[in-house]
Amino acid sequence: MKLDAIDLRILDAVQRDGRITKLALAEKAGLSPTPCWMRLRKLEKAGVITGYHARIAPRRIAPVASVMMEVTLANHRQADFERFERASPQSRRSSPAGRSAAASIIS
Repeated sequence: MKLDAIDLRILDAVQRDGRITKLALAEKAGLSPTPCWMRLRKLEKAGVITGYHARIAPRRIAPVASVMMEVTLANHRQADFERFERASPQSRRSSPAGRSAAASIIS
C-alpha cells in the first residue's frame, strides 16, 4: 500500500493518541471527517494499523519488580565474577539470597 502525506498525518495522530476523536483527527489530517474516517478504515483493513493500545505505567501497578536471570560467563575465575559484579549496576540491588542462589548455580 502506498501512503501519501495525508495518510502519514493520520498515522502520526493516531499513534500519538489512539483515542483521538474523528473530528480532531480530520483537523490534524487536513480533511473533512468522512474522508478522513474512510482513510482510517482503509489503513486498518490494509493492516497498516493493527490495533489501539493503552500505555501502562508499571510503577503505578507494582513499584517493585522481581527478576531472576541466569548469566553464563566465558571464564570462571574469581576476577571474572568480580568484574561482572562491578559492571552490573543492578547487581547492587539484588538480594543476598539471590546472589547466593546464583553463586551456587554458577559454581
